[in-house]
Amino acid sequence: MTLSAPASLGVHVTGCMEAQVFRGVNLPFEPVAVPELVLAHGEALVAVELATICGSDVHTVTGARSGPLPLVLGHEQVGRVVALGPGRAPRTVEGTALAVGQRVVWGVAVDCGRCRYCHAGFPQKCISLQKYGHARMSRGWELSGGFATHVHLRARTPIVAVAEDAVAELFAPASCSTATVMAALDAARAIRPLAGSVVAISGCGMLGLTAVAAAVSEGATVVATDPDRDRRDAAREFGAAAVGDGTADGLAQALRRIPAGRSGYHIALELSGAPSAVQSLLAAGDLGAVLVLVGSVAPTSTVAVDPEQVVRRLFTIRGVHNYAPAHLLQAVRFLERPESAALASLVGDIHPLDGIESAMRHARAHSAVRVGLRPAPTPVRSA
Repeated sequence: MTLSAPASLGVHVTGCMEAQVFRGVNLPFEPVAVPELVLAHGEALVAVELATICGSDVHTVTGARSGPLPLVLGHEQVGRVVALGPGRAPRTVEGTALAVGQRVVWGVAVDCGRCRYCHAGFPQKCISLQKYGHARMSRGWELSGGFATHVHLRARTPIVAVAEDAVAELFAPASCSTATVMAALDAARAIRPLAGSVVAISGCGMLGLTAVAAAVSEGATVVATDPDRDRRDAAREFGAAAVGDGTADGLAQALRRIPAGRSGYHIALELSGAPSAVQSLLAAGDLGAVLVLVGSVAPTSTVAVDPEQVVRRLFTIRGVHNYAPAHLLQAVRFLERPESAALASLVGDIHPLDGIESAMRHARAHSAVRVGLRPAPTPVRSA
């Protein structure tokens, strides 16, 4: 199958570009050639260096999460700018002009900047939001997800330049897992400082282990819980002072192992989405605790909240979904710290782009915290 962009004003880019297209549950991915596209004002084309498979990608492939079809999945990736649209170059989140050759990461969401939610400070909930790896493949925007040789960045995409000398495995997850963790920590930090706090992390996948490392780096004492022993061991390696098995008893025992946690946690990040974990955390907070819910992104059973206890314990419950552009910049700055380098080890199996079926099987089997896709370099020409 071959698609080509219609002629229009802009910069024409030609080359052997290709995307792996998801067509439905139990159907194989289909390679789609994109021999030509047009970049409009404020747009850019990035060659993908490495993409990683997020849990939401796996959920879409297995049918646990719905998505508009056909769909180019993938929203965690690092790449290099190979072409720019006409006129003034797009600006990075920091305000510098984007240039061909820069190594970059980009945000999952593109906002309009004009609607009531954008003006209210919630650009990630924009009324006309476009999301990489979540939008239906369409004429003129075929390269809309990271499981491709290239990604076509729309105007207003949050973009951050990254270091040349760091391994791609470190930066590829920045645009989803790392930036989401930064947003969650910001939500907690608005209520209580991390330094000196007992922070409970529920769920030790990519987000959870990143959260452990980030909270420890800010001076928190971290308790981490997960049903998987290997992931609990990984949490210890990233600095968790105590770990639990994901049950309410496991959380309570882990908190008792650290003197400062005997009255409960001060901050908790729930990243698993399990209702039982949410229920456990609702009961385990200290006076003035804040619970940030992140993992509950799919319909599930409800949990009981005692409003009297929320009032008397001065308890705060916050929700975080996606993130603002500033959090992507925070993610990159965090990953640039020397102590963050070990996070690259969480990206285990790496497959070629045309090996996406095998990569998905490995991701579904949890053979690594993250599984990667590395496209072969394919040159393009612009005019």
